[in-house]
Amino acid sequence: MELLALTDFITYILAGAGVGFAVGLTGVGGGSLMTPLLIMFNFPAHIAIGTDLIYAAGTKTSGIIAHAKQATVNWEIVLRLSMGSIPASLITIYLLKNIFGNPESYQHILLSTLGFMLIATAVVILIKPMLSKSYKLSNKDFNWLKNHQGKLTILVGFILGICVTLTSVGAGAFGAAVLMLLYPRLNSVTIIGTDIAHAVPLTLIAGLGHMQLGNVDFVLLSSLLIGSIPAIHFGSKLSKKLPNHVLQPILATILFGIGTKYAFF
Repeated sequence: MELLALTDFITYILAGAGVGFAVGLTGVGGGSLMTPLLIMFNFPAHIAIGTDLIYAAGTKTSGIIAHAKQATVNWEIVLRLSMGSIPASLITIYLLKNIFGNPESYQHILLSTLGFMLIATAVVILIKPMLSKSYKLSNKDFNWLKNHQGKLTILVGFILGICVTLTSVGAGAFGAAVLMLLYPRLNSVTIIGTDIAHAVPLTLIAGLGHMQLGNVDFVLLSSLLIGSIPAIHFGSKLSKKLPNHVLQPILATILFGIGTKYAFF
């Protein structure tokens, strides 16, 4: 391996470690951190997004196993979300391939959508603590929601499928917040487990679609995984000792600034 390539490989391992550490420390989804970072490293948006989708599927798989063992996954909700998200992801990949053709023609769509999703994620991070405390429904409203939960969940899944496929962002904090609104009586651990259980097949399908489009850098992917997997566990352990209510707003502010740059410029 040439010196320059070796230097790049080590840099990407450190980048993966940094993102993994931040994910473990704050609980914020890796897509909202990794994709902007890769773009800052001068990777084209389509490569950053495609690679991050496969990366996300790999890093979240252990989360499914852990939550499944603890019985903290609502598989009915996962199925409902997937009924919307998987077809949406496949349709999005089809359109990117057959309507736009080459990555240069859809770069602006990827970057603009990424910007709006980063802004949305930042807002969710900031309001989620208040939302969990103040979100109460009357019996009448709850009964209406319960009668329409199935259709609304499929619709939300469809929207998430498009957004995640275009940006690799949304399957984490944003998806969990939506589940909190749709299923207010579901405990927080089950919401997280269900969100992760849905995120893995969605990011995998979307990532495989991008792989077919040639949008995955496998050397980059392997270096990110080498760095991030141990760092996620280290960050998770350290998170118990640090004030998360301070860290998350700082991270949200950074994401909001980056999102504004991509969405409006």
